Amino acid sequence: MSRIDKRFAECKAAGRPALVTYVMAGDPDLATSQAIMEALPQAGSDIIEFGMPFSDPMADGVAIQLGGQRALAGGMTLRGVLGMVEDFRRKDETTPIVLMGYYNPIYSFGVDQFIAAALYAGVDGLIVVDLPPEEDEELCIPALKAGLNFIRLTTPTTDDKRLPAVLKNTSGFVYYVSMNGVTGAVIKSRGAVGEAVERIKTHTDLPVAVGFGIKTAEDAAEIGKHADGIVVGTVLVDAVAMTLVDGKPTDRTVAAVRDLVAELASGVKRARG
Repeated sequence: MSRIDKRFAECKAAGRPALVTYVMAGDPDLATSQAIMEALPQAGSDIIEFGMPFSDPMADGVAIQLGGQRALAGGMTLRGVLGMVEDFRRKDETTPIVLMGYYNPIYSFGVDQFIAAALYAGVDGLIVVDLPPEEDEELCIPALKAGLNFIRLTTPTTDDKRLPAVLKNTSGFVYYVSMNGVTGAVIKSRGAVGEAVERIKTHTDLPVAVGFGIKTAEDAAEIGKHADGIVVGTVLVDAVAMTLVDGKPTDRTVAAVRDLVAELASGVKRARG
C-alpha cells in the first residue's frame, strides 16, 4: 500500500473523510512555505497537496494564481519544490504528499528525471490538470510504473461514457471537482455533489475526494457526509495573502494557515458524527 492508500484506510477506520490541504510551494517565500508545510499535519491535515507554481495556471482562480506568482517571484522552481519535499521527509515519513500542477514544468525538467527526483524526495502522487487520459503515455504510465500514484480529476460534465477512460489509469484517489470553472468559486448544490460522488463510486473502488468551493468547517462537514476526502486550497492560500505586509510574511502567516486547518479538521471530524 502507498502512503495515500494507508491514510485513506486510516481515516475510513476512524469513521471520517480525509482532509486534503493544498498550499503553494514557495508562497510567500521558501522558509515560510516550509514552515507552513510542516505545520499542516500537526493542525489536522491528512494529505498535503503541494502546488507547483506555474506562470499560466489555467484551472486556478485568482487567489492561487497570485500565490503562484509570489512563489515564482521569490525564485521557486520545480527543483526547489522537490527540495522542500525532501526537507519535509526528514521530519515526517508518514504524511502523503501529492504534487499538483501543470505539465510544462515537468516536460522542461524531463519526465524520467522528474519521476526519479520525485521518488527520491518522497513524493507519493501527482495531479497534472492539463494531461487528459489520451496523453497517458506522456507521464501517467511512466509514473505509475515507477510507483507514483496518478490522481485524475473528474467534473460535473464527466458523464458515464467518459468516466471509464478517466478512471482507467487513476490511482490513489479520484478528485471530484465540485463545479465547472476555476478554484475558489462557491458550491451551489451540496446535494448534487453527493449524487455525483455516489455515481463515481459505481465505477471505481478508489476513494473519492471533493475539492473546489470548500471554504469552511461547515462545508467540510456537509460534503464529508458523502465524500472520502475533502480538498481545501483557496482559503489557505488566501490566509497566507491576508497576513502579508508589503508582500512579506509576518508572525501571523504560519499561524493563520495552521489555525484554519485545525478549524477545517474539526468540521471533517463532524462529517459522520
